[in-house]
Amino acid sequence: MKPAFCTVIAGLAALAGCGQQYDPMQFAAQGDQIVATGTIDHTTLDAFLEVIQRNPDAKTLVLSYIEGSMDDDANVVFSRVVHEQGFDTIVPSDGLIASGGTDLFLAGKRRVLEPGACVGVHSWGGWNIVATEIPKDDPEHDRYLDYFEDIGVDEAFYWYTLDAAPSEGMHWMNAAEADRFDMTTGGAPRLGSAAQCDAR
Repeated sequence: MKPAFCTVIAGLAALAGCGQQYDPMQFAAQGDQIVATGTIDHTTLDAFLEVIQRNPDAKTLVLSYIEGSMDDDANVVFSRVVHEQGFDTIVPSDGLIASGGTDLFLAGKRRVLEPGACVGVHSWGGWNIVATEIPKDDPEHDRYLDYFEDIGVDEAFYWYTLDAAPSEGMHWMNAAEADRFDMTTGGAPRLGSAAQCDAR
């Protein structure tokens, strides 16, 4: 499955923002884990609350294939709940997170990237706004900066993502980059290569 890499600024949850159809995030309980796949949108939080209500002992969120978000406000609200609920986050060896999916991963109390996992970052844009073209003190940055502060991630990671790739592209991180920003709680293994991740 080739990722769509949908990401737009807050408030735009329409398909037009991505230019193609997408699969909203779905959750499936597997033992003491909850496995997530799909794209984050305005329906994600309700679906998550429903599955954790049915599975109160599950405290690990496995991010199997999260290609991004259709609504960045919905993404940070959902991800804050994951953080507040004390969930661990894991990306399996054959898994992929990108864009808003990477932001979600960082909400985990304990964060694990298994060898070969794909971790993608890029800038954001929408409504004729491009993140790299607005001043650093522009309020448009605040939803992301506030989120990273709330979950204990250095804001340097946010600025790094903006320069890593344009909004229509994707940069696949390596282990050294992941360790630079303390993305995992135990050190990053060798991650998936750009060729592997583009094909995934």
